[in-house]
Amino acid sequence: MKAGSIPAYFDAMLDAQPPERFSLKFLENLGFTSTNDRLFIGILKDLGFLNRDGQPQQRYFEFMDRSRAKDVLAEGIREAYADLFAINTKANEFTVQDAKNKLRTLYAGKKTDLVIGHVAKTFRALCDYADFSGEPTARKERPTGEDTRDQSPPERISPTKQVSDDSSSIGKIKVAGLQYHINIVLPDTRDQAVFDAIFRSLREHLG
Repeated sequence: MKAGSIPAYFDAMLDAQPPERFSLKFLENLGFTSTNDRLFIGILKDLGFLNRDGQPQQRYFEFMDRSRAKDVLAEGIREAYADLFAINTKANEFTVQDAKNKLRTLYAGKKTDLVIGHVAKTFRALCDYADFSGEPTARKERPTGEDTRDQSPPERISPTKQVSDDSSSIGKIKVAGLQYHINIVLPDTRDQAVFDAIFRSLREHLG
């Protein structure tokens, strides 16, 4: 993730009409053609701007109001990095090093320092663009049947949970025929350590 490009990504979004689907093609049309730029789509999904299929959600349209854009982004950051804000309600004021220190504790050895460093830099860059001066607002509950994204980060889903009789219970929710389809976009780098870290993390979480 090119953390330094985050302001440019959001500024370009504000200047463009929201697409029916935020695809790689749409990102390229905004002027971002690097393979590293593609990671921004995943960030938008984590922030609640897009659903799993890349379709803009209510937060995306709220962001398009320039008078509220940075406040809306702050809401998304608080949700996407809820674990950091649970540690400190003013986590948005963390330096990159502060964020790295807290993330090391949260990941409990499940991520390499290289990965944690990238997460911390992305978090810091997002917070620099957002406006946290307002009070956190409670999100309205979505109507039944509306397409929603999974707010739970992968680390919170136990990789050892077993599926039996073609169904699994997560909390009180019954999930039938649970399947995961994972697409991996590898960074444009020749550093073997980066790839080793990615596949090591996959092996740890997916088994």
